[in-house]
Amino acid sequence: MAQAPAVSGPGWDLSQEYSGVDDPALQEDLQALQALLDQAAELNPQLQPADDAAVAAAQQIAKLRDSAAVLLANVSTFANCLLSVDAKHGGAQMLNGTLQGYRKQFGDVFEAWSQFIDGATAEQIESYLSDPDVAPSAFQVHHGRARSHEKLSLAEESLVNGLSQDGIHAWGRLYDQIAGSLQCEVLVGNETRSMGLAQTSGLLMSAQDSQRQAAWQAINQAWQAHEESCTAGINAIAGWRLEMCKQRSREQPVHFLDAPVHMNRIGRATLDTLLQVAADNKALSQRAAALQARAYGKSGFGPWDLRAPAPVLGGADSGAISFEQAVEVIASAYGEVHPDMAEFVRMMVRERWVEGTIGPNKAPGAHCTGFAKSRTPRVYMTYTGGQSDVITLAHELGHALHSWVMRDLPESQRSYGMSLAETASTFGETLVRDALLAQSTSAQQRLDILWEEMSALTAFMLNIPTRFEFERNLYTARQQRPLRVQELKDMMAEAWRAWYGDALAEPDEMFWASKLHFYISGLSFYNFPYLFGYLFSLGLYARRDANGQDFYPRYVALLRDTGRMTAEELAAKHLDVSLEEPVFWQQTVDALAKRVDAFEALLQEIETRNRGRK
Repeated sequence: MAQAPAVSGPGWDLSQEYSGVDDPALQEDLQALQALLDQAAELNPQLQPADDAAVAAAQQIAKLRDSAAVLLANVSTFANCLLSVDAKHGGAQMLNGTLQGYRKQFGDVFEAWSQFIDGATAEQIESYLSDPDVAPSAFQVHHGRARSHEKLSLAEESLVNGLSQDGIHAWGRLYDQIAGSLQCEVLVGNETRSMGLAQTSGLLMSAQDSQRQAAWQAINQAWQAHEESCTAGINAIAGWRLEMCKQRSREQPVHFLDAPVHMNRIGRATLDTLLQVAADNKALSQRAAALQARAYGKSGFGPWDLRAPAPVLGGADSGAISFEQAVEVIASAYGEVHPDMAEFVRMMVRERWVEGTIGPNKAPGAHCTGFAKSRTPRVYMTYTGGQSDVITLAHELGHALHSWVMRDLPESQRSYGMSLAETASTFGETLVRDALLAQSTSAQQRLDILWEEMSALTAFMLNIPTRFEFERNLYTARQQRPLRVQELKDMMAEAWRAWYGDALAEPDEMFWASKLHFYISGLSFYNFPYLFGYLFSLGLYARRDANGQDFYPRYVALLRDTGRMTAEELAAKHLDVSLEEPVFWQQTVDALAKRVDAFEALLQEIETRNRGRK
């Protein structure tokens, strides 16, 4: 009988920041935050009229804003970390509720400053940036002013900020609460077990077909019980954003893709080129997916197979990978680039900055976060010992490394677009896979690694565009009216078929409900940045050997520039390429074709060997 995963990762230590929600230090930070907000509010009247005194006031407010943002982010991270591990943590839920008020106040207080920055003349901005403490924010200021035509009046922006807390953000919080408390009735062997969403999702990596299918069915059945709530939520979130686009279109039309593209610090031309290259190479991606299905003796994968591990040759169980083994694998691979990268991995574990436990109320997925005061990262996941868990850990540690090499920069230069956020993470994945492949001594080991490569290729080149197409179609249709449950299911199924073709046996029509990314209220289209980061990092990775000993310092320099350049500027400076043209992207995909060829050759070798044994 199949067993639930017995391997687990460590729990993280948050006490370096706060001992708990009742820690006096936490309350002191909230009091300090309030004091900063009060000081900024007192300065706001000086922003009118827009003269030299207003510029001086704006400079003071900017410094207060940076300090306030650090405190608000620090406490918010703590609350979110607690809720990620235990969605039913009463103290953290109350703290999160308290923080809603601070977030609203933060938005209200600094809206006048934001309006001033967006509406100031070029001469005033030059004077504003002459302050040495403010000067590092130059890129952030100029990039933000590119969307100044979307600004509403100060009173309107304040109203939007206030209503959003119990509007769009309330729907996002509702989804999180449902996901955190969802119980799935899963058939494990001959026994039905009740377990949380994160635990059930871990079973999607089971080596047994029947177990994966049972887990997928249990997840979908659990979400089907909440499909009306999810329908209301996704319609409300999309409707809110579309109405905001309409309200912000007073000077010129605002499209629903404008905000996510701007947030990612790329242009629409780059996004269009990226997606077109993915579409042009759909046949290669579908071939990779079909080869994975073939490895399991199937004509097409079921949606429950998308996170399946490599088949076990000879029917033997390859066994789970302990967390300690995973850390050494990753540290060794990172260390091939530079010893500092290996030491960073070990430091993350030594400091207990990694959360990998298994729990009934844990949120699904994996992410990297960080504490703004100490500028230290934290990695979150549910570690169950699968090969894909090792790759996930390598991915999230890449995110952590990215923030770590930027920790000494000014606060205004440490925030980067999501597209570039995937650079170090996907680079880390590739490092680990290639290192493992080079060390492999058996067909099973080679299969395990090449399998992970194919899983990454199909996830980024097929799954991510599927999500994007669904979300784009959702917003287009939502402009007319709210969608019903069956319409969402049909739209989701259509997107699956459009990208996977015959490589997928059936679509996952409930994916619109089960995928957290569609319900993140703070941002939309949390999908294409993964495709961007995947291909961008592979293009960077391809230059590793050519740069030799110079690669690591150049790599760090690129990462440090991610908070003060657009993606196009970064690529031009560090890679000498244009992201608006298909050449760079296509060259990267062409290199992937060789990896697909290697996977097919290995399958043929295994199949030939198996025929010879019969």
